[in-house]
Amino acid sequence: MDTSELTRQAAEAVDTLLASAEYREGDIFVIGCSTSEIVGKRIGSASNEEAAKAVMDAILPKVTAAGLYLAVQGCEHINRALCTSRACMERHGLQEVWVRPWLHAGGAFATEAYVRIPDRVMVENLNAKAALGIDIGGTLIGMHLHPVVVPVHTAQRSIGEATLVLAKTRPKYVGGPRAQYNQDEPAHK
Repeated sequence: MDTSELTRQAAEAVDTLLASAEYREGDIFVIGCSTSEIVGKRIGSASNEEAAKAVMDAILPKVTAAGLYLAVQGCEHINRALCTSRACMERHGLQEVWVRPWLHAGGAFATEAYVRIPDRVMVENLNAKAALGIDIGGTLIGMHLHPVVVPVHTAQRSIGEATLVLAKTRPKYVGGPRAQYNQDEPAHK
């Protein structure tokens, strides 16, 4: 496993998503990451701390520099609770829960987030408030994204051996045949 290549691939994915999405400072950027899948194993079977560190090395600085809050989803063994900052929790009215992810309940990537996110807390869910996100290895982050979710297509299809899905959101179109939409505003935020 070439950790520098994992860092490069993760950086490319974040750059692609940030370039394609319109977002506001303080929006939530959600990540679900199976390090088992990154190293070519079945999800939940081989959590890998080195892979987690390599991917986080790329993601956390870029998301922070963009003025976004990072939220990292843990695995099903902690009911997909997320690690984020206290500031994110308070700004978005999220519910804190009492759990600490570790290698075999939460996974290596959530554990890495727990160590590296300043003033971190664990929250139950994001109440579908995330504006954009990355799913690495089929972790199913859709429940955390604000409707309507729009896939971001890219030539990059993986990080390591894990499949990669990039997603952004846009406001819902509402109305009927007489509705009009401001053509000067983007179709997504």
